[in-house]
Amino acid sequence: MSNAVKTGVYFCKYLNGHPDSIQLNELYAFAEGMEEVAHIWKTGDLDLLNHQNLASVISAEGINRIVLAGEKPGFIQPMFSKALAHAGLDPTQIANVSFTEYDATRQKDTDLAKALLACAVLDVPFELAAIPDEVDVHPDTLVVGGGIAGIQAALEIANAGQKVYLIERTGTIGGHMAMFDKTFPTLDCAACILTPKMVEVGQHPNIELMTYCEVEGVDGTPGNYKVKVLKKARRVDLATCIGCGICTEKCPAKASSEFDTGTSLRKSIYIPFPQAVPNKYLIDADSCTYVLKGKCGVCVKFCPVENCINLDEKDEMVDINVGNIIVATGFQTFDPKRAEQYGYGKYPNVVTSLEFERLVNAAGPTGGFIRSRIQDKKKNWIFTEEGAEPKSVALIHCIGSRDHNYNKYCSRVCCMYSLKLAHLVKEKIPNAEVYEFYIDMRAFGKGYEEFSERIKEEGVHMIRGRTAKVEEKDGQLMLRSEEIYEERILETKVDMVVLSVGLEARADAADVADKMGIRQGAEGWFVENNYLTEPTSTFSGGITIAGTCQGPKDIPDTVAQASAAASRVLQSILRGKIRMGIKDLPPEKIIEHAREISPLKMEAKS
Repeated sequence: MSNAVKTGVYFCKYLNGHPDSIQLNELYAFAEGMEEVAHIWKTGDLDLLNHQNLASVISAEGINRIVLAGEKPGFIQPMFSKALAHAGLDPTQIANVSFTEYDATRQKDTDLAKALLACAVLDVPFELAAIPDEVDVHPDTLVVGGGIAGIQAALEIANAGQKVYLIERTGTIGGHMAMFDKTFPTLDCAACILTPKMVEVGQHPNIELMTYCEVEGVDGTPGNYKVKVLKKARRVDLATCIGCGICTEKCPAKASSEFDTGTSLRKSIYIPFPQAVPNKYLIDADSCTYVLKGKCGVCVKFCPVENCINLDEKDEMVDINVGNIIVATGFQTFDPKRAEQYGYGKYPNVVTSLEFERLVNAAGPTGGFIRSRIQDKKKNWIFTEEGAEPKSVALIHCIGSRDHNYNKYCSRVCCMYSLKLAHLVKEKIPNAEVYEFYIDMRAFGKGYEEFSERIKEEGVHMIRGRTAKVEEKDGQLMLRSEEIYEERILETKVDMVVLSVGLEARADAADVADKMGIRQGAEGWFVENNYLTEPTSTFSGGITIAGTCQGPKDIPDTVAQASAAASRVLQSILRGKIRMGIKDLPPEKIIEHAREISPLKMEAKS
């Protein structure tokens, strides 16, 4: 009796549902051409509901090992295990290859899918077969993005004695976390955690902080990248600005505050927020009267430091040389104007969760008091302390998430930050009626379930069901929603509605991916080497990812991943070597290596 392996490949799920999807016919031909493959079955060739018939087909072909290849092969593995056992074979002789796990789902990924399939057939882990050559590495590191992920990664590397360039496109580091009032589930002050790290970055001798800068291009090879950085004109000298504030006091031009998410106005010469790092002023060219019309210059006239403000300063391009790049560019929130049924942009007191974060923050536009939005003299809708205090607030979950019309995935953080905001409403307005309209409560982290139960005990009305519409009625906002426990439709009147918007990949993510040579998934997030074993590495050598640019996650997970990315970088620096990119490996080389190390004794085709 032969002990040789005779492998059959079953292609599960339809992968050709989109014009740009993986070329399934090429994969069929590739599998049939492999000498190690005895037989292939296409989707629909086998009756997966009857394991006896399946066993008969397997026995008829003399198959003693199965490879399931496709979208989600794990779902059908139990049926094939039963079939192998029924045929008197070893039910464990099944290998799964999920193309979606490696995001090999598009036409350009067909060669990668072939390599993945070959490794499964040969019973060799893809990561073991796809090992690029090593090259020398430059010791300096570039971190792109100055949010909590970029800050954490930069500090980890710098504290190990290595040089780091930290690039941030805005005028300050801090990212979204700097906008938050409290963090869940401990309700710690977000600024109290973040600002000491920001100050440490600004003062660290091994970190060259480059704010108001953007990466324009990346050339070179892993271990020796040449990066072009655009230094946008701040028009205020970082070295001589004393931060006195006279310039902003005298400036006549105003614009919406990005830091307050448009809920208040700021001057055209400004510091993004009081604890900004660097704590220096810059000029917004899009609203500055001098830049737009060539007239004004009031800030120059009143500035006490000679030549500190140069309104004619131009952008500058600089080059830096690094061995590793960490991409930590973060996320953007879903634009609820796309979901017209919720009335965002139509009703002034329908606000996003990020706007509400600024409203409850003591450093926000109302000094931490919850107030309704009002119009100023120029008809701008803003929050001020003069607004009325709402007596009832509704929070609607899953805006833009878990919705086939927008984003199918769960954004992970929305349930928890909604509960946090509900707590803050009850804390600041104890007699307010607060409603949480949710689909499911996904309290997944340490202490999260306990936090959820605590909020229920504070008197928040928890209503499970989708909200269909928000409209104005009798001077209030009326929500039309469902209550699935009692199987009824509700109409609830409130003074303010908070939309718990989900997280999305940034609008410029495709541009960043193109410059860095990394891949994006179907939803726009950057794709890691392997979700389970290589969550920070990419197929481009020397380029790692960290934080929410990879996918939705909370602050603890973001910090952990940033530390992991920094650890990977330090490992290469200490060894003095770094691997080239898997994307540069020809599939033929991966398959050749897999054959060399395969543990299987194959039976040749007859």
